[in-house]
Amino acid sequence: MSGATTTTTGHPAVVGKLSTLDRFLPVWIGVAMVGGLLLGRMIPGLGDALSAVEIDGISLPIALGLLIMMYPVLAKVRYDRLEAVTGDRRLLIGSLVLNWVLGPALMFALAWLLLPDLPEYRTGLIIVGLARCIAMVIIWNDLACGDREAAAVLVAINSVFQVIMFAVLGWFYLSVLPGWLGLEQTTIDTSPWQIAKSVLIFLGIPLLAGYLTRRFGEKAKGRTWYESNFLPRIGPWALYGLLFTIVILFALQGDQITSQPWDVVRIAIPLLTYFAIMWGGGYALGAAMGLGYERTTTLAFTAAGNNFELAIAVAIATYGATSGQALAGVVGPLIEVPVLVGLVYVSLALRSRFHATATKGSLS
Repeated sequence: MSGATTTTTGHPAVVGKLSTLDRFLPVWIGVAMVGGLLLGRMIPGLGDALSAVEIDGISLPIALGLLIMMYPVLAKVRYDRLEAVTGDRRLLIGSLVLNWVLGPALMFALAWLLLPDLPEYRTGLIIVGLARCIAMVIIWNDLACGDREAAAVLVAINSVFQVIMFAVLGWFYLSVLPGWLGLEQTTIDTSPWQIAKSVLIFLGIPLLAGYLTRRFGEKAKGRTWYESNFLPRIGPWALYGLLFTIVILFALQGDQITSQPWDVVRIAIPLLTYFAIMWGGGYALGAAMGLGYERTTTLAFTAAGNNFELAIAVAIATYGATSGQALAGVVGPLIEVPVLVGLVYVSLALRSRFHATATKGSLS
């Protein structure tokens, strides 16, 4: 991953400088998904055993994987550059509109249009649409050579809005808006503390660790040593954590997913549509606003990603672990992971066009 984030040329050069681990990432992710599904199916009681290892509703194996995954990326962030990101009002406003206005509304519309006869799955998808990105999007953004500092700021903003707005928007999209439209109403049972707990664990801990590592690492050894020696050593652990998390997630729900393939397909269709529209819309908006490749990429991935950990936790707490709502939440990463990995490569392929446009503009 270090090669992907240091080169400034087009897609072929980026791929050429990737490590073997990075270059074959789709293969490793596919193996992790299949391996997790097989483990869940072949080892009796594995899902129950993994589910039992939790504290206050937080799965310790999943938490461990996410913390390992996010720490190296957040240790790479140049925290002294964050002020330049917070001053970019176009980026911040664009992200807020995409994440908290268009995203939930789009998922609500797709869920009702494509799953009118499946209320449990429909509700689960709406919950997924309300849970905005705070974790894996940092990995996708880094692999696509997006703006690392901008990603940290947008994820932090999403986290604050999540704590404040998740329950309010859940009430609006599951109860109020369907009532206005004459549709079936439902409820959501979650508290600000439950959401804040998810944010603090999955973002707060690795963010604090990353910040302290950079601050004291640079102070002790200097920036050159930190970026040339320390970061390359911890960089691969982000992908190790990602693969471990995927194996655990799919092992937990392997039996449920493989025993209901048609239901998974029905849930996947609106999810695929959602990811394509949100990522494409974010990319188009960033390009139209002239944000440049790095920040356009960050805007697109933060718009398309979702906090599946929170969505699954809320669905299980409210409707039960074997509910259709929980299955819809579990199918979220099943679709999101390979789709966003594919979009990483699409983004890298578009990179040369951004640089060509910028060069042409500077010569004119």
